[in-house]
Amino acid sequence: MSRLLESYAAGRWVAADDDGRPVHDASTGEEVARLSSSGLDLGAMVRHAKTVGGPAVRSMTFHERAAALKALAKHLMADKDSLYPISHQTGATTRDSAVDIDGGIGTVFSYASKGARELPNDTVYLDGRPESLGRGGTFVGQHVFTSRPGVAVQVNAFNFPVWGMLEKLAPAFLAGMPTIVKPAAQTAYLTEEVVRRIVGSGLLPEGSLQLLAGSPEGLLDELTVHDVVGFTGSAHTAGLLRNHPQVLHGGVQLGVEADSLNCSILGPDVGPDDPEHDLFVRGLVTEMTVKAGQKCTAIRRAIVPRAAVDGVVEAVVARLEKIGVGDPRHDDVRMGALVSLDQREEVRKAIQSLRASSDIVHGDPDHVSLVAGDAERGAFLSPVLLRATDGAVEPHDVEPFGPVSTVLAYDTVDDAVALAARGKGSLVGSLVTHDPDVARRVVLGLAPWHGRILVLDRDDAAEAAAAGGHGSPLPVLVHGGPGRAGGGEELGGVRGVLHHMQRTAIQASPNLLTTITGRWTTGAARRDDPVHPFRKSLAELRVGDTITSAPREVSRADIDHFAEFTGDTFYAHTDPEAAAANPLFGGIVAHGYLVVSLAAGLFVDPDPGPVLANFGVDDLRFLTPVKAGDTIAVTLTVKQVTPRTNADYGEVRWDAVVTNAEDAPVATYDVLTLVAKTWPQV
Repeated sequence: MSRLLESYAAGRWVAADDDGRPVHDASTGEEVARLSSSGLDLGAMVRHAKTVGGPAVRSMTFHERAAALKALAKHLMADKDSLYPISHQTGATTRDSAVDIDGGIGTVFSYASKGARELPNDTVYLDGRPESLGRGGTFVGQHVFTSRPGVAVQVNAFNFPVWGMLEKLAPAFLAGMPTIVKPAAQTAYLTEEVVRRIVGSGLLPEGSLQLLAGSPEGLLDELTVHDVVGFTGSAHTAGLLRNHPQVLHGGVQLGVEADSLNCSILGPDVGPDDPEHDLFVRGLVTEMTVKAGQKCTAIRRAIVPRAAVDGVVEAVVARLEKIGVGDPRHDDVRMGALVSLDQREEVRKAIQSLRASSDIVHGDPDHVSLVAGDAERGAFLSPVLLRATDGAVEPHDVEPFGPVSTVLAYDTVDDAVALAARGKGSLVGSLVTHDPDVARRVVLGLAPWHGRILVLDRDDAAEAAAAGGHGSPLPVLVHGGPGRAGGGEELGGVRGVLHHMQRTAIQASPNLLTTITGRWTTGAARRDDPVHPFRKSLAELRVGDTITSAPREVSRADIDHFAEFTGDTFYAHTDPEAAAANPLFGGIVAHGYLVVSLAAGLFVDPDPGPVLANFGVDDLRFLTPVKAGDTIAVTLTVKQVTPRTNADYGEVRWDAVVTNAEDAPVATYDVLTLVAKTWPQV
């Protein structure tokens, strides 16, 4: 008997109290492992996540969590090649395995980078600017995101046992939530191996990741408000989850990625000799054969201008005939097996349903010629291409989760959009065109029905292919879709992190809001100090530290010199008559950038010190014109201090307000500087 997979629960590896059920090699039929969760205390897993994992992760700042993810990604990448032989047992070729293994690790890297660059070195994320709630400035509002004291439960599909786990784990961890992973039975042995490596590394706090190897029956009963379930699988199972009492009444948040009849549309502008024609054909064949078509993003419907159908079918068939099918451990195999014999039967049934309104133009669902492997024991299936008749219904209703696609003809652009919409909501659609008008019309028509749209032409083809093409979800873009696709939304960079957090509107005085958020709010107290804030290291600076400059007159000579020196001779700065005729100015005014430049001269300390560099200005606004002879002054306040965990300096955001002699603001902006953590630096 093969090894019984173990769950990682409440800080230890736990074996079931029975022999479990067998899981087989997709290509050879040999027993790989056995699986069961009998006797596992699911309540203890949830309690461990909430009492041990949650507090540990929430005590870390976003930057500390990002650093942990980066270290984890490096750890997994260092030994990723040893995962490939295990992945081959799932029916995946080396190329398929790279999509799953390397893609999953790459997603962790991406989120680590996003966390370090786009999130604060804090546990609170501010959403937007403060809102004034009163005329006097003593009552303000601010939206904030904070970590939920719950657990993220992920119920994953069989097709991506590594990527599927890591793409959900990374944003949840960054958000401060512990995770319980429930992998699909057919490929749970690969997920278990990766979890063993993560736990063994000690890079994530105990309790932040647990593994449920076996049935999740009863797990949702243990969940309550603030808990999040991320489900990837069939629409049928999603429907059962949506009707679970804890989802309906217990406050459990459910995200679903379900069935998806994705499409690719060939633009009416594309001829057989255009590069876009080949891009369309290659994209379709790739999506039919990568992971043996077992991808939620695979192209199920190829929507083609009627006059181009014969040429497209001929070109696709020619490429499919070169696809070697068989055991993925063989070098000449381009497409491996489906995950199991049961899955192959499901795909055969779907093909039979499609044949009610479509003809097979390539492949035989019942027979396959193999490069290597045993056709009786392995779950092999020939790539199958169908051609639909006009008015076909089944291609828009039946998802064959395998190497199967159907070609449909359209007459007008509106027809193409209508055909795509009949899929009732998809994860991804693609349009292959070089015509800008076609691109706009089709994309705006498809957008309400798709979570992501790839517009492909000769200009972006190379980089699009390097990014994975039609079928590859990217960590920086949302992954999900409306309607049939489940209505969920995963990934999307920081959006995927905030999805796991609670957004709350805070109403308070500027002083209290500053304390709560860690960012200085307009109207809050400032701290004047005889020590110039540019002489303070990061360790010495405090939010609210302020310098107010002496005034400076802006002369006509200053304006003339700036115009001549920069070449900015806009009439408002150089032509008195034209400037006087402009109702906004009423005469010669200073350049806005001259005002900002003079303001810098008013607050900058010239000597070497802890301020190492100015790396930007945010939200610059010019509010009131400055005329020749006006005086300006600047008030500079420390708005936010963000230490960098991997450097001997950090970022300081300064609130800058430039005022005139009447104390009216003429310019407002944020100054961004890099400041040494200590000074002198050691």
